Amino acid sequence: MSPSSSPDLSPADVHPGPLKPFADTSLSTLVAGFVAMMTGYTSSLVLMFQAGQAAHLTDAQISSWIWALSIGMAVCTIGLSLRFRAPIVIAWSTPGAALLVSSLPHVTYPEAIGAFIVCAVLLTVVGLTGWFDTLMKKIPAGIASALLAGILFEIGIEIFRAAQFQTALVLAMFFTYLIVKRLAPRYAIVTTLIVGTIAAGALGLLDFSRFHVALAHPVFTMPVFSVAASISIGIPLFVVAMASQNVPGIAVLRADGYTTPSAPLISTTGIASLLLAPFGSHGINLAAITAAICTGPEAHENRDKRYTAAVWCGTFYLIAGIFGATIAALFAALPKALVVSVAALALFGSIMSGLANAMHDLKQREAALVTFMVTASGLTLLSIGSAFWGLVAGVLTQLVLNARRA
Repeated sequence: MSPSSSPDLSPADVHPGPLKPFADTSLSTLVAGFVAMMTGYTSSLVLMFQAGQAAHLTDAQISSWIWALSIGMAVCTIGLSLRFRAPIVIAWSTPGAALLVSSLPHVTYPEAIGAFIVCAVLLTVVGLTGWFDTLMKKIPAGIASALLAGILFEIGIEIFRAAQFQTALVLAMFFTYLIVKRLAPRYAIVTTLIVGTIAAGALGLLDFSRFHVALAHPVFTMPVFSVAASISIGIPLFVVAMASQNVPGIAVLRADGYTTPSAPLISTTGIASLLLAPFGSHGINLAAITAAICTGPEAHENRDKRYTAAVWCGTFYLIAGIFGATIAALFAALPKALVVSVAALALFGSIMSGLANAMHDLKQREAALVTFMVTASGLTLLSIGSAFWGLVAGVLTQLVLNARRA
């Protein structure tokens, strides 16, 4: 088989040609990038405020925290996507932010910064050694696809949960999506977003009363290293980053056909986390849910041009970082039903693709089903999310069934 006919290689892998991000950009990639950014911020930005307020941080320190995360995500997302010509989306560690809500108040802020650095060093080492790449290559394709579908499933069904409370808004968006999907599929998401915003305004669901514009200013904090903070914050942050962010993040890329090596991705995010930790960043990692918005067919029908969706996502990250907490006030003005509905509809294509690929191989079908069910369940054990346990359950199922049939 020639390189050009290999199913694992796209035309861009064989004959990359000149990089043309603006020429490769389409309205669908621009919208996918915006929806990905919006989904990431609205889903967990509140956790940072909650953790910061619980630890009695100043508004300037919380704003610096958001600035550091946003700048790190922007630079890494844009840089890595252009470097590998793949939609590589970087996000902050949402499970890590949830962990900090309970653990941050028990240490001093300089000690927390020291713990963030410990976590970043561990991530960098893992990336530089390359062992993570070896591990990910051993995961069966069906299980990786099931993991993707399971991760996205909970977000996908949010549109129907939202319909219970904002029925008119959700129905308007859902039927707009169906009609435009039939007539002009490339514009389905952007049209749905526009109609949803207009409908929210007509229903009186937009509230800009607390919106204000203010630039973020980075605040440097000298780190203090302590064993207690490293054990209670640094190591748990590392574990949840790997299990709940980087593993599913790579799985999303693999499920949509991108063979980008994981080692440079993880080491880059580790180094960026290390540099930005003194300004409040608790760590940035590979994204999964927001990445799927950019890697799926809704972003662009041409897989080789979907990297521009991630580039635009990174650009929007950069804008959000410059204005710091202002972005939170903007998203607070939008009804939650609008945000979750747009995100769910944008992920429909990736969910369908994940389920189809997961069930394709008869020998992996049962293991893929277990992976999907455990991941979609939202199970959390030892502060580690369901994505990791779904992967473990699927691999174990595959091993047991293969052993029985050997």
